[in-house]
Amino acid sequence: MPKLVYDFAEGNKDLKQLLGGKGANLAEMTNLGLPVPPGFTITADACRAYLSTGAVPAELADEIDHHVALLEQKMGKKLGQADDPLLVSVRSGAAVSMPGMMETVLNVGLNDDSVNGLAHQSGNPRFAWDAYRRLVQMFGKTVLGMDGEVFEDAIEAAKQAKGTRNDLDLDADDLQRLVGTFKQAVHDHTGREFPQDPRTQMDLAIEAVFDSWNADRAILYRRQERIPADLGTAVNICSMVFGNLGMDSGTGVAFTRDPSSGQPGVYGDYLQNAQGEDVVAGIRNTVPLAELEQLDKTSYDDLMRIMATLEGHYRDLCDIEFTVERGKLWMLQTRVGKRTAAAAFRIATSLIDEGVIDTGEALGRVKGAQLAQLMFPRFDADADKDLITKAIGASPGAASGQVVFTSAAAVEAAERGEKVILVRRETNPDDLHGMIAAQGILTSRGGKTSHAAVVARGMGKTCVCGAEDLDVNVAKGTIAVDGTVLEAGELISIDGTTGEVFRGEVQVVPSPVVQYFEGTLAPDAGDELVASVHRLIKYADDVRRLGVRTNADTADDAARARRFGAEGIGLCRTEHMFLGERRESVERLILADNDADRDTALAELEPLQRDDFLELLDAMDGLPVTIRLIDPPLHEFLPSMEELAVKVAVARERGEEPGHDAALLAAVERLHEQNPMLGLRGVRLGLVIPGLFAMQVRAIATAALELRRRGRDPRPEIMIPLVGAVQELHLVRDEVERVLAEVGGGQEIPIGTMIELPRAAVIADQIAEAADFFSFGTNDLTQTTWGFSRDDVEGAFFSRYLEKGIFAVSPFESIDREGVGALVRTGVDRGRATKPGLKLGVCGEHGGDPDSIHFFHEVGLDYVSCSPFRLPVARLEAGRAALPAE
Repeated sequence: MPKLVYDFAEGNKDLKQLLGGKGANLAEMTNLGLPVPPGFTITADACRAYLSTGAVPAELADEIDHHVALLEQKMGKKLGQADDPLLVSVRSGAAVSMPGMMETVLNVGLNDDSVNGLAHQSGNPRFAWDAYRRLVQMFGKTVLGMDGEVFEDAIEAAKQAKGTRNDLDLDADDLQRLVGTFKQAVHDHTGREFPQDPRTQMDLAIEAVFDSWNADRAILYRRQERIPADLGTAVNICSMVFGNLGMDSGTGVAFTRDPSSGQPGVYGDYLQNAQGEDVVAGIRNTVPLAELEQLDKTSYDDLMRIMATLEGHYRDLCDIEFTVERGKLWMLQTRVGKRTAAAAFRIATSLIDEGVIDTGEALGRVKGAQLAQLMFPRFDADADKDLITKAIGASPGAASGQVVFTSAAAVEAAERGEKVILVRRETNPDDLHGMIAAQGILTSRGGKTSHAAVVARGMGKTCVCGAEDLDVNVAKGTIAVDGTVLEAGELISIDGTTGEVFRGEVQVVPSPVVQYFEGTLAPDAGDELVASVHRLIKYADDVRRLGVRTNADTADDAARARRFGAEGIGLCRTEHMFLGERRESVERLILADNDADRDTALAELEPLQRDDFLELLDAMDGLPVTIRLIDPPLHEFLPSMEELAVKVAVARERGEEPGHDAALLAAVERLHEQNPMLGLRGVRLGLVIPGLFAMQVRAIATAALELRRRGRDPRPEIMIPLVGAVQELHLVRDEVERVLAEVGGGQEIPIGTMIELPRAAVIADQIAEAADFFSFGTNDLTQTTWGFSRDDVEGAFFSRYLEKGIFAVSPFESIDREGVGALVRTGVDRGRATKPGLKLGVCGEHGGDPDSIHFFHEVGLDYVSCSPFRLPVARLEAGRAALPAE
């Protein structure tokens, strides 16, 4: 069996998969000679074994015994020693940062005997009983599964009895009584006594951390962040250092740069006379990190040196947790820090300018999802606003919504399609589902390093924290500030950049990044964020191999797509051109039962189509435009059979002759399909309705010819939809070529097909004989591969499939690599085996999904196509996909 426990000195930052991020970075700091309390890490392998078997690996106990003995030797005290106990923390640490999602237990090793020894040894009975109180509270909630409110209510009752709102006003006697209350609560709620044996405490805490990997909130967070479910978590056992020994002690969180804006400087929070999780929990409002210089200059100077060391070593923004114990600085954690989208771009380009990283590495550090966040609207500076308060802008963005006070209410409102702002005193990990559902988060406590701020930044949610003058009364469902009272359901708006909170909804305007892509804001106009985006998107354009096209059906969409960087149209859905007033003409065409009626309907449609293509090809002048011939599910262009049946029945009941309606009903009944998505559509429609495809091709060819006469450079490509047999493509290709010859002008227009059926992918070598290009229609390919209709099943069972882990993410959102992706790869390989120069693209909305783009690059497609607004994301991710693998 592999080794399951590593001393901090045995690991390094490259062992994240084994030791988790926290353990790997504790090891790295130890090896750098930084002041890290001694300890050891139990590997993620042990967690995975525990989760798969339900039992701790048999050999783990002996390894822990060995490392506990070494730790006791280093510290000169033993776990549970009555006169001077060794205390340890038990903390989770997955390979991927999951802030606040899993568990921590502090002060393991205290019991009814050693608490007195700790009081005597420290000379501070209040500290000892506070440490014991924290252990019982964390153990009860984390290990024994008790409701945390049981403990919070007891603390509030103790403070009320004391006549204070500050937990620091509770003295040693108060805290000793609180420990008794907590222990009784443990007995009452679990039927067992709080364990007095330190090793039992440690073993149960380790198992609880393992179990927390599959806690509801951890599963939800992994799903939100697309973190693999099989990673497991490591467990870190670290000797305790104490920030709650008095006002010469404290705990804090620091960032080497501002995680909200990316600006260099001293950023973070510090809390005197506090321990462990107090800062991120937001139980008391912190002071800015800069104030530590006045409180303890020696510790502050040491921290500044260490921050510089860590940023230089990791070559990135570092997030640091530290404790000051009676004037001595200790490092408890570091990691490459989570940051807002704006900070990600600014930091990346700043590090280029500082000579720390090159442009390629900078591009690898930003993501398409972050760029998408930067394109969201912001509040209009000139709009009328009713300012309620101003606090800490913890995660940028502009969000408006109804006030809700609980996560459950946020989820219920979101399910009704309502936008909400989740308002809390402070959030905790159990609020994750409400934070996901809300447009933004507002808290009256905490700062930029609070749970609300850290999680919101990671999710790209707008967040304002530390609004101290807001009296948030969850029980009454009100917010009160300066005589103004807001109730649940009232509209508020929050600005995560400025920290401002407004009553009512505030008008929004396009973000500067969208203005840059629209061409109305120059990259050198002085906006630092826009300049950073410009540098990295242009570098992505330089290095990417994949072309980037757009899905567009109108000249307006095409023009906007060009501004956003489209290199052509990958999908023009001609059926969208027949909606509205033209629908009746299509209806007449489909229902025509003789050649004359059919020719009349086609004659009506052809000039309309020609004008459509004139505008579209002109807007994309000089760039390829792939025009898919009409592919409507037939029911979209037929009148409702149910409505017609009622209309006919009512007419007959009145003694009237239904005439046309009766004939129409008979035709609709004849064409009615049980599953229109798998019925008479695509190439089948073109083969069954004579002249339909010919009309469209003639319109395309005459429009292109007219534009050439005007000196323009139209580049149409004709795409045949839903081909499943090469014979279908041959028949339609013959018709297309005949029409092109009739129109004349010597036009050479490529003719290709969509690969959107599994059979088409499997016989792509045959289909390539008759095709100049393939475009993978991954929306339909996903439906036909999985055997379900997206419209019918997303609301029916997708949520359960996600909950049960059948889907990590919807296959319509990100390509299913094992199934649909395998068919794409097969289509690529077989198509190019027949025709090596075959041009290959994708035009499903997967073409704008970052993960899918990397897959399409990997399998060798020539381009992706997506909706206009997703083009910048596609450009960026195509560039990232081309970077050398790390």
